[in-house]
Amino acid sequence: MLSKVVIPVAGLGTRVLPASKAIPKEMLPVVDKPVIQHVIEEAIAAGFTQIILVTRSGKSAIEDHFDHNAELEQILEAKGKDQLLASVRDVLPEGVQLVSVRQDKALGLGHAVHCAAGLIGEEDFAVMLPDMLIDSRTDCSDLQGMVSAYLESGTGQIMVEAVPEEHVERYGVVDCQGNAPAAGTSSPMYDVVEKPPREQAPSNLAIVGRYILPGRVMSLLATTLPGAGGEIQLTDAIKSYLEQGSLNAYTMTGDLYDCGNKSGLLQANIAFGLKHAETADDLKAFLAQL
Repeated sequence: MLSKVVIPVAGLGTRVLPASKAIPKEMLPVVDKPVIQHVIEEAIAAGFTQIILVTRSGKSAIEDHFDHNAELEQILEAKGKDQLLASVRDVLPEGVQLVSVRQDKALGLGHAVHCAAGLIGEEDFAVMLPDMLIDSRTDCSDLQGMVSAYLESGTGQIMVEAVPEEHVERYGVVDCQGNAPAAGTSSPMYDVVEKPPREQAPSNLAIVGRYILPGRVMSLLATTLPGAGGEIQLTDAIKSYLEQGSLNAYTMTGDLYDCGNKSGLLQANIAFGLKHAETADDLKAFLAQL
């Protein structure tokens, strides 16, 4: 069974300051929804029913967003604004549970994921980074494709995208021994290196924020030592797992927007705004004037 997804939301959002000084970066909007809602909707569409937020103090707005606001709902209902009412009332569908755990210290992505160990147990699980927003080009999202590949093969999946070689040192980079998977497919991976220098990178296939991992990875994180940047890296635990088990790299098909930086957030708003029924025409007209 694959039902649990871990979403680390404890980051400070320094790349989008000053906007994130008082507002969690995950709550910054892409058109009419915060980034985190887009990500959680992606998870729900892929069949995940337990959303585990790894959070910290100052992030309560995220949990509040997915809770009911009785006063707002009553006002919208009284005014007959049914469409708006549905948009705020149905943020979290029935049958989907959202829970949170605290990360008391900022010790890296691996540490953040391990904070959810008590809720994951020995189950296989997914990890989604809330900064990374994927605009699907088809009715089937990349995460849905990863889930299908996992269910078919029984093997964990790591989403990757080919990046310019001069950018590999920004990412975790996988080694498929020259057999890079085509878009929408997966192939075995044999190694992973966190933020390698360009000359030491095994490929230009960068991990882009979506993982389906064996439960064993969670126990490996418990003993993973600090690595790149002095932080406990998820990629180091994945590397350890590859010494005893198998994982596949899955090449994404959609368009990726890193909403953890200003440029990516602006690009996502334009891309999603051009698809939104309420904003598409005005936005097209505005862009045509520039």
